[in-house]
Amino acid sequence: METEPSLPADTPRASMPDELCHPYSKFSDWKFKLFRVHSMEKAPLPSEPPLEKEAQLRVDAQGDAGGLPGSVMKLCLGGKSKENVQGAGSRVDLKLQEIDTHMNHLRALCRLCGMILRKAKGPEHEVQGNLDDSSKCALRRMGCKASSWSEVILKVFKVDVSGDMETIHPSMFCHRCWTVAMRGGGFCSFTRTKVPVWKPHTSHCLLCFPKRLILQRRGRKRSKPLRSAHCLPKRTKRDSSTPTGGNRVWRQTTDNPEAFGLRAWVKPAAQKTLWVKNITRCQKDHLSYRLLPGELPKDFVNGVTCQVCEHLLSDPVQSPCLHLFCRTCIQKYSQSLGPQCPSCGILFNPCDLTSPAKAFLSVLNSLPLVCPREGCGEWVRLDSFGDHCLNHCLETNDDEGQDNSEQNLDGYLPVNKGGRPRQHLLSLTRRAQKHRLRELKNQVKAFADKEEGGDVKAVCLTLFLLALRAGNEHRQADELEAMMQGRGLGLHPAVCLAIRVNTFLSCSQYHKMYRTVKAISGRQIFQPLHTLRTAEKELLPGFHQFEWQPALKNVSTSWDVGIIDGLSGWTVSVDDIPADTITRRFRYDVALVSALKDLEEDIMEGLRERGLDDSTCTSGFTVVIKESCDGMGDVSEKHGGGPAIPEKAVRFSFTVMSITVQAEGEEEAVTIFQEQKPNSELSCRPLCLMFVDESDHEMLTAILGPVVAERRAMKESRLILSIGGLLRSFRFFFRGTGYDEKMVREMEGLEASGSTYVCTLCDSTRAEASQNMVLHSITRSHEENLERYEIWRTNPFSESADELRDRVKGVSAKPFMETQATLDALHCDIGNATEFYKIFQDEIGEMYLKNSPTREERRRWRSALDKQLRKKMKLKPVMRMNGNYARRLMTHEAVEVVCELVPSEKRCKALRELMELYLQMKPVWRSTCPARDCPDQLCRYSFNSQRFAELLSTTFKYRYDGKITNYLHKTLAHVPEIVERDGSIGAWASEGNESGNKLFRRFRKMNARQSKTFELEDILKHHWLYTSKYLQKFMEAHKNSPKALQATINPEECPDDLSMAEIPDF
Repeated sequence: METEPSLPADTPRASMPDELCHPYSKFSDWKFKLFRVHSMEKAPLPSEPPLEKEAQLRVDAQGDAGGLPGSVMKLCLGGKSKENVQGAGSRVDLKLQEIDTHMNHLRALCRLCGMILRKAKGPEHEVQGNLDDSSKCALRRMGCKASSWSEVILKVFKVDVSGDMETIHPSMFCHRCWTVAMRGGGFCSFTRTKVPVWKPHTSHCLLCFPKRLILQRRGRKRSKPLRSAHCLPKRTKRDSSTPTGGNRVWRQTTDNPEAFGLRAWVKPAAQKTLWVKNITRCQKDHLSYRLLPGELPKDFVNGVTCQVCEHLLSDPVQSPCLHLFCRTCIQKYSQSLGPQCPSCGILFNPCDLTSPAKAFLSVLNSLPLVCPREGCGEWVRLDSFGDHCLNHCLETNDDEGQDNSEQNLDGYLPVNKGGRPRQHLLSLTRRAQKHRLRELKNQVKAFADKEEGGDVKAVCLTLFLLALRAGNEHRQADELEAMMQGRGLGLHPAVCLAIRVNTFLSCSQYHKMYRTVKAISGRQIFQPLHTLRTAEKELLPGFHQFEWQPALKNVSTSWDVGIIDGLSGWTVSVDDIPADTITRRFRYDVALVSALKDLEEDIMEGLRERGLDDSTCTSGFTVVIKESCDGMGDVSEKHGGGPAIPEKAVRFSFTVMSITVQAEGEEEAVTIFQEQKPNSELSCRPLCLMFVDESDHEMLTAILGPVVAERRAMKESRLILSIGGLLRSFRFFFRGTGYDEKMVREMEGLEASGSTYVCTLCDSTRAEASQNMVLHSITRSHEENLERYEIWRTNPFSESADELRDRVKGVSAKPFMETQATLDALHCDIGNATEFYKIFQDEIGEMYLKNSPTREERRRWRSALDKQLRKKMKLKPVMRMNGNYARRLMTHEAVEVVCELVPSEKRCKALRELMELYLQMKPVWRSTCPARDCPDQLCRYSFNSQRFAELLSTTFKYRYDGKITNYLHKTLAHVPEIVERDGSIGAWASEGNESGNKLFRRFRKMNARQSKTFELEDILKHHWLYTSKYLQKFMEAHKNSPKALQATINPEECPDDLSMAEIPDF
């Protein structure tokens, strides 16, 4: 007996079903061919490019394709395949017809058990719908507080239906599954309901092509398969040969159901439109193109309509093949038919969809549409069409309300059908109140879901507020409005924290106020201290996660780091003694992250104002940081204990000056955030506080060493931080400009201020600077100072001390922190005011006529000047020049007062001219943006400085012969160059850090503790909170909180017209 020949793996029979392959039948080969003919090639799947498939079929037709399954099809069709006969558009139509048929099958099935809905006796329920009243009441009695069926299904059947799609999942569930959910009380299931796994439609879909072979084995008659795109009835084939056209297909309409045998004939294009609209379901949301003027060209109309739903574009997006669609339509189309273009069939990634050009959007929004309302016929722009239709709806509601109020006025009266009198609403029980207000509650909830995002509480409070206003009960209305806005009753924790920090209340003072207000008013207006401490954590460094790429060198990768010991990076050797100081600081990178998160709202607002999308900000953000460091002088207090430490303190702080981003297609970076008050103590964030003398170079170097190391590491890396819900990258540029003359010389290793080398910007000596006061340029830098220090240390040329000092230009120590070569505007003002104060003394005593006055004469001149300034300008003498005294002294009024004591009129004229020139030059280095604020003074600065130097070298030669002060030299020689390089001098001053000195003293009194260590931590923490933009916005929004508080505590004694000045600050 012959054995069965083995079949190669690539032959047609290798892939045929088992029931068609019989070893003794020669007829089985032709039976297999007929099986392939009846199964017809399916439309291409979304993952198969149509163009590539057609090309492959052409190659197969030319070559030998006997071993491929498709060769049987070509053999039966005489060398032609269905793909060759029909085009790409027809195959897309077949795919749409398949999806439409599949969705019709899904609508007849239960989502949870998979059975046919009509077999389960009882009503059907929407999977995504809200609970009906009867079901909600029944579940509430059993303790379930769910409001939608999706929540109940998740608890009972353990299935998440929130992400269901209409093309994959049925949208209804049967009454049997409803019974299971109700029996379980909305929490569990007492029956084993196996939820089927719903899969997308494929060529082997069991819904469209059911396989019920078990019925054949039992001898029962096999039921007809469901109608689909691949299996049409014989009547359709017979009718397709009628003269009406072979390309027409039939569809079932709602007016003529299939049960009556009436079928409406439509063209394939119209049928395709119906299938697509069945998928998108956007007829109620998108506008029809028929609202456009009829005289518009057809190509133009096609350009402004969606290629999927054929409506006017709504939220348009553009594919890589330059076709336009509605965003929701193309998303639903891609989910159903795969990510391919409906127009050309090119595959694309949904992430590649971009917004069209702005010019096209402006044209689209300006399209004129005719109002379809009867009797209107007005032409309205597309972007204003929604508001126009809303006005019609409001007019209709008003008319209906007036008609109903006139006709059915009796309908609003209480209905009493006998029995006891109708009770008032407030006298009823809670259950009876719910029953009476049931309809109103449903209406309010429906309105809140539609208009206010489901915020029922806000809608009810607003109605109550309007009712109080209508009844002229304004006092209660003000109290309710304060509670709604968080300004009076139940203040937000951030508001309470801002009040405590800005009023410098200690823990005991705030707690006393909290208890007093609660006892008097009977309400908890302020939040307790533990709530405030919880709110502090989100604003202090160490709360937000971040990452550095690459990781910072010699810096820990942990992000939850709060206040640390400033001596943590101290390198201790055997011979070192313990540091005789206390210092606390934040880690530099953690503090920068907290500052950026505090500015998150400003960053997102800047992006929106400049129209920058997230897709255009791929290059990352650039952050410019201003660093400031200065001594605070003597801060000694009579409380606290601990080691014997110097009572002088130094603060190191930083300010976020600007944030820019390089957008795609733009040559220059776009500024999205600019600090409006760079010299305010509200923008100067503290980083490190230390009890140390700023003159102690070794101690200052050791404490700031770890800060310098972190700063150097951050310059070579980039920060990855979540801003606005997206991860964004930031790069930092540090500019050390907030230092006075003394601190710059400490950090750059230069000699003290009385050195021969007068300037920290150039190499000029004091004699050279006095001879040539104007013509100098900036020559010093941090790198050059490091090189000169190495020369000073090694002395490679074996020079003497004087020669070596002349070679290194005054560098005598190692520079340990890079500073920006600039001029500190605040200390420049103070230094120049000190020099003018001495000039006034010399002019009063006629110093230009005397060679060497005695000390007693100088003391008498100074006494006369102080007496005159105190008498005329109420300027009290000071031991040391400060900023406020300098501002009042450098005025025209002060010069006139001084000239009353100067005997010579010629010298008075010279003094007035000198002051006039100085006041014209001062705005240039004090202004935040001189090119915008004082352009005329900026243009005349070189001329004014030259004239100023000429007066000093001639009229006041007795004082400036061979000598000049440091700040006066910088004012005359370097201001124009610095302004041209940086754009401003005043914005980079240290005034914000100086203004924080008084805050240190106030916070120290506020947080007085026995340990100076914990005291310093509290000062650093509260100083950081004081500079928080988040708390500043709360304080700005709640300026009237004291008035609301007073009205709450004692409403009888607080009239409505009470001004804020009459209420004491709490």
